[in-house]
Amino acid sequence: MDSKDTKSPRQPRLPTDDELVKHLVETSDLSPLQAQDLVRRHGRDRAKLDTLAKSFKAES
Repeated sequence: MDSKDTKSPRQPRLPTDDELVKHLVETSDLSPLQAQDLVRRHGRDRAKLDTLAKSFKAES
């Protein structure tokens, strides 16, 4: 077996920080710096980040 095949096929690939920042900037009113800060503070859970971005927008 190849060492590259050690990942479980059921485990989805996590998006990179840059991909998440780009997504947040495109789908919310956050600036790139604000989106980057959210990712840094709260991790890579896209659903959680989307919720936080909406609440952040509502507070502004």
